Amino acid sequence: MWASSFPFADLQLFPVAASKQATQIDQLYWFITAVSAVMTLLIFACLLAFAWKYRRRVQVESTQIEGSTKLELTWSILPFLVMLIMFAWGAQLFFAAQNPPKDAMEIFVTGKQWMWKVQYPNGGSEINALHVPVNQAVKLTMASEDVIHSFSIPVFRVRHDVMPGHYNSLWFTPTKPGHYHLFCTEYCGMEHSGMVGWVDVLNDRDYANWLAGGGTGTAGSLVEQGRSIFMQNGCSTCHLQDQQGRCPVLRGLYNKPVQLADGRTVIADDAYIRESILEPNAKIAAGFQPNIMPVYKGQLTEANVIQLIAYIRSLSPNEPASQQGDQQRPVVIAPTDANSSNSGTSR
Repeated sequence: MWASSFPFADLQLFPVAASKQATQIDQLYWFITAVSAVMTLLIFACLLAFAWKYRRRVQVESTQIEGSTKLELTWSILPFLVMLIMFAWGAQLFFAAQNPPKDAMEIFVTGKQWMWKVQYPNGGSEINALHVPVNQAVKLTMASEDVIHSFSIPVFRVRHDVMPGHYNSLWFTPTKPGHYHLFCTEYCGMEHSGMVGWVDVLNDRDYANWLAGGGTGTAGSLVEQGRSIFMQNGCSTCHLQDQQGRCPVLRGLYNKPVQLADGRTVIADDAYIRESILEPNAKIAAGFQPNIMPVYKGQLTEANVIQLIAYIRSLSPNEPASQQGDQQRPVVIAPTDANSSNSGTSR
């Protein structure tokens, strides 16, 4: 009972571990902490012992102490091996963090001053809120509309900078249902401290009920929203579905290697498609001319671009999002008629 009256009894120095990654990261953290503590105590113990043993005393003649090769090898090799364990352990966790499972649920997050907008595959969206099912791997694809932000969920032990002009991603597998904080941990302006939100981890039944109840206020799936933007901006007049038009055919393009006019080959992944929409002259596809496709930078929001990418993905239904395509032959998307290349587009 006395413990409950202690003023710091409820002080939690570390957030709960609510994901599979959290447990693994905590184990490495405590290993490094323990090694550091032991080495610090050992160094100070030796320092005090030698200071006492070799203190200045009268009528004591100093003697020459020869070096010990075995001792020097021991204190060099053992710490090296311990550091090597830390490196290998940390590298394994780092590479695992960069490779989400193929069956991971993908959710899109857009950061801007000073809020997080979350978009779900079913087309729903939330502000400063994220709902995920327990024991399901979740991949967050993130973008920024203005400055550098940093998306952090402490209980999952995940954090990643969100850079303007790029797609960044992180993934996690939540293991404990609950209501948890999410933060922006990169100073992004005057209202940075208010750029916070909540993550709700739900069991399968509650998550299904949340979806069925329209918790995200859906207005058509993400693919349907992308198709609508595609049609509204007149993209369908040049990007024909089943035959070559004034610009490349998008069906089957996603995650395939694409040959560029300068001889390079790139993968038509999310980053390439985003760049093709916002800055179409950055990478010119082989057989097409620059300055044909309109520049949509400043006209479309990051949320709109995400919707368009979802639509273009849907045109390659057999292509998993996680496939990198580096083992495939390059796709030449130039018109078959050489005379028509002068009227082509850059994408």
